[in-house]
Amino acid sequence: LLPEEKKRITPKRPRDYLCWTVAIAIVGGLVHTTVTNENYQWPVVFGYFTTEAILDGLVLTLVLTVASMVLGTLLGLVLAVMRMSHQAPISGLATLYITFFRGTPVLVQLIFWFNIAALYPNVSIGIPFTDISTPVDVNALMTPLTAAIVGLTLNQAAYMAEIIRGGFASVHRGQYEAADSLGMRGFTRLRHVIIPQTMPAIIPATGNQVIGMLKGTSLVSVLGVAELLNSAQSIYARTYQTIPLLIVASLWYLIMTLLLSVPQSMIERRFSRSTRRQAAVATATKESLL
Repeated sequence: LLPEEKKRITPKRPRDYLCWTVAIAIVGGLVHTTVTNENYQWPVVFGYFTTEAILDGLVLTLVLTVASMVLGTLLGLVLAVMRMSHQAPISGLATLYITFFRGTPVLVQLIFWFNIAALYPNVSIGIPFTDISTPVDVNALMTPLTAAIVGLTLNQAAYMAEIIRGGFASVHRGQYEAADSLGMRGFTRLRHVIIPQTMPAIIPATGNQVIGMLKGTSLVSVLGVAELLNSAQSIYARTYQTIPLLIVASLWYLIMTLLLSVPQSMIERRFSRSTRRQAAVATATKESLL
């Protein structure tokens, strides 16, 4: 173990016991009022917890999260490479994209994409400078689900681009020079040298983005997409049991967030092995010199 990883034993002080007492009192009070307050309607919560509508909304929430994160990460990688380009027009376009999508609320973006047909009702896709083209009805194409995926993906790409760019910046310049000396160029250098070393810096921030995207999918309920929150809203709009249904949605979001935190921690440990190994070697070398 490294010195900073060893558990330090410190004597207990009166303020430590005081902090524990206050924390236990607060948690105990919250648990007591949650259990004894009949207005929470826990039987109703447990009754709707695994209903078909809620589970269908849960599945759609996961689909939106995975699709938006995968597409957003791929687009973010492209934007990060463009952002680091020495060509001013390419870097400028990436900077403009990132600035716009990070500077406007994601809810506004979702509503905008859902109503994009007001600007472009018909679009032709074809080969430039020829008569070969296919008209596309944008109003029919941009369904609520499509608008949700497009809006979440484009917004996520802007944040992932900055995360990936920060990971690239954490790689020492000597690694680039070493790859060049071995004859590596372009994608080969990126895949074998740069990306593996950026992972310890990228993984924690990406994990937080996944969790944020999971909760951010609740915004697409304004488009009528039947994800988890919209499913809960549809039920309490008929039964008027607002609080129990919101508790159901909140519990499912909490459960999914906790489940996503487990693989994130495992991946972080996997990619931080080399960093810990290098630190251990450096510490051992320093101690031997002393």
